[in-house]
Amino acid sequence: MTEHTHILRGERECQYCGLFQHVPPLAAGESACCARCGATLRHGTRDTLARALPCAVGAIVLFILALQLPFLDVRAIGHTYRATVFTGPEALDRRGMWGISLVVLVTLVAMPALQLFLLVTVLWGLRLKNPPRGLPFLFGLVERIRPWSMTEVFLLGVFVAYSRLKVIAEVDVGPALYALGGVMMCLVAADVELDHEAVWEALEARGLVHVREPPEAHRRIGCDCCRLVLLAPSGWPCPRCGRRLRQRKRQSLVRTWALLAAAITLYLPANFLPIIDVIRFGQGEPNTIWHGVVELAEANMWPLAILVFLASLTVPLMKLAGLTGMLLMTHDSSPLWLRPRTALYRVVETIGRWSMIDVFMLTVLVALVHMGFVATVRPGPGAVAFAAVVVLTMFASACFDPRLMWDAALQHGHAEARPEPAPPQAVALPQPS
Repeated sequence: MTEHTHILRGERECQYCGLFQHVPPLAAGESACCARCGATLRHGTRDTLARALPCAVGAIVLFILALQLPFLDVRAIGHTYRATVFTGPEALDRRGMWGISLVVLVTLVAMPALQLFLLVTVLWGLRLKNPPRGLPFLFGLVERIRPWSMTEVFLLGVFVAYSRLKVIAEVDVGPALYALGGVMMCLVAADVELDHEAVWEALEARGLVHVREPPEAHRRIGCDCCRLVLLAPSGWPCPRCGRRLRQRKRQSLVRTWALLAAAITLYLPANFLPIIDVIRFGQGEPNTIWHGVVELAEANMWPLAILVFLASLTVPLMKLAGLTGMLLMTHDSSPLWLRPRTALYRVVETIGRWSMIDVFMLTVLVALVHMGFVATVRPGPGAVAFAAVVVLTMFASACFDPRLMWDAALQHGHAEARPEPAPPQAVALPQPS
């Protein structure tokens, strides 16, 4: 690849505060942190291509096994009820809950499979003598679909369902559950070993990234997908991943407000309408999310009760309140608590997906508990509202551009948001063991 002066090598724009800074060379085990907001810009690894590929291949093998094998067996009244990954979505679809069924299939099957396929394709393709031309585009998709791959969240949902199933029947853990646990561990290992910048540098070295010279010099701009920093006009295609370059996310505040308003509207129905109906020997009553927390606490399952309370009640409320506060303070050009607000956004962006625990728990119970008069579980209308709240808040946090908070503070004249005359250097810190 021919070097062009408009690509600013070694520079990185912080995706959380918008500060351009030089990232120093990193040794294995070091991380480069933003000098202004403290966000991680890059972490250094050793032999990232060689180490990440076996983890990803192992995850694919285990994932294929997990899709074929049962993950739970329930024995009651002389019958055995067996569930695979697809049993729950099929049961939900039969009961008219096709929306939840689709969400479960996308987050549990489609996105993990796509993430693994793309990652293995890129890492394996780089080892070929003539790598395919489309590898940069495929690698650009990996980071975008990662938040929607929820294998680890499903495992926690199964654990909660297992605790409730033990009360009414004998439960055996199937091999698919162990395989999914292996998938989760392989994905974590691949994520730890994978240095995305090193992969992009390898793609450039193999001649797979081509740069078109912009018509004239422009402002610095960073790609939201691959983090390349260059001098180019807004709307210019990124030479690495092909995504359109934008100084800030388009209509970020408007889109975030719209998604947030829809989520707030559904939050009350999600918590006050029954999410699940448990009928035992012809008797039972609808259960809301709070009722489920109380049942776990009364059964002395305090760790699970706290987990469900945090994931299903506290996290959605924190996301709604946090994003609302960020939007209001951005509109007001408030300079207050910039670093804490940015740290809160990173937390909101990370933990929002864990609210899917209740949705996955419901999926497992509906798949296994259909024992006629003895015990039956039916999804309630609150489940649809709750799943919609989770999805909408995830989209809202993805649409919000936290750099706008710093832009607004800079217009207000706040010193903490003011960039330095020359690009500062990110701080290299050792990663915690």
